[in-house]
Amino acid sequence: MLRLAPKPPFNKVLRLGGAQCLTRCRPPKIRHVQNRTYSVNNRINATEVERILIDSIKAAGPISFSTYMQLCLAHPTHGYYMKPEHEVFGARGDFITSPEVSQVFGELMAVWMLERWMKDAQSKPFRIVELGPGRGTLMADMLRVISQFPSLREKLAGVHLVETSESMRSMQKKTLHTAIPSGQIMWHDAVEDIPLNDGKYTMLAAHEFFDALPVHVLERTQQGWHEVLIALAQDDSASSPPSSPPGNISNNSDITPRWRLVLSPSPTASSTILGLASPRFKTAEVGTRIEVSAASMRTARRIGDLLASDGGCALVVDYGGDHTFGNSIRAFKDHKIVDIFDLPGECDITANVDFALLKEVLGKNVTTYGSIPQGDFLTRLGLRLRVEALKRAASSDLRKDAIETGAQRLVDPLGMGGQYRVMGVTSRIEGDKDREVWPFVDIAAQADTDCINVQS
Repeated sequence: MLRLAPKPPFNKVLRLGGAQCLTRCRPPKIRHVQNRTYSVNNRINATEVERILIDSIKAAGPISFSTYMQLCLAHPTHGYYMKPEHEVFGARGDFITSPEVSQVFGELMAVWMLERWMKDAQSKPFRIVELGPGRGTLMADMLRVISQFPSLREKLAGVHLVETSESMRSMQKKTLHTAIPSGQIMWHDAVEDIPLNDGKYTMLAAHEFFDALPVHVLERTQQGWHEVLIALAQDDSASSPPSSPPGNISNNSDITPRWRLVLSPSPTASSTILGLASPRFKTAEVGTRIEVSAASMRTARRIGDLLASDGGCALVVDYGGDHTFGNSIRAFKDHKIVDIFDLPGECDITANVDFALLKEVLGKNVTTYGSIPQGDFLTRLGLRLRVEALKRAASSDLRKDAIETGAQRLVDPLGMGGQYRVMGVTSRIEGDKDREVWPFVDIAAQADTDCINVQS
């Protein structure tokens, strides 16, 4: 069944060469959600998370962007993902994701993972792991593929979902209750809780997971990497402000009058360690700003351990690129990009993913492929064939149109197909140093090689 959410009233539209991009991608001009009356000591108009932030800064001084994101998204009772009343996904939520657009997305992810298992470890049972499963839609679509083949169902040894929100877990249980026996589903608070060396091949999916992990914002100075911090607007004890605010954080006092950005007077423990996270950071010029996620690094390292322990493969799908970013932090509310200081705890906050850093951290026991645009990944895996099959089985022209529309949104180069990127990961196999894995191939280079071979 096609899970096609009604087209949301996106106003967060990017104009790229005259075309429109309707995905949660690079930010346009900030929109302020609502006017509120502020003063540093006035907590009446503050959200619950804002009150916590104000009290914390008053007690201990400026906080990092990482702490801000962590409290806004994952505070145990007031965080954005923790409150049952937040719709989060779909037309009634704050954003829409690829699995909610078309079932073909999850089905093709399953096809890629099953092919890797069949080539590398077919004799082993396998388990499926998903980080941040949302409503469970992606997992349901992947399990549907497995359910079509009795031999695969027999090899499935369990489903592991990494989810900290009880309200999200409840949604996942409703979505998956008919897809797999309840005894085969296990929930974990962290990827570190999933056991290593249990004799099972691991298939891991991380779709729009890394973008929501907290990031530190660092700025290069003559003395090394300092950290950009968040202080109260009227706190004169904080150090001097950095050279400029991140791209989606306004200096307009009418929008963020409660907060201001300051630069740590000396390198912090985080900025010192994270400034050494990649050899790429060593050549950064003074004034350069970078976003680095310690949480992403820990998670990537654990993924590498999971895949290396008994074999496995993974797909990471997110927006970002194979380089670092310095101004990608943004917030979403009602399908619009808003200032990240609007309604803390009521908006989703994300940052672009540095896929190059993930590759560096994953380690030598795995092999990485890509990243490539989502549109290329899906098209090369046979999206068009699957869409045509679904349309032939559709009961009406309206249904056929919905299937086609959903598929086009997934691969639109100015939308989801271009803004989201896919990275593949496999456990290292003896002699696979130069092994190519479809669809992570350089088609242009391959065509040149074929041409040379024909001429010779």
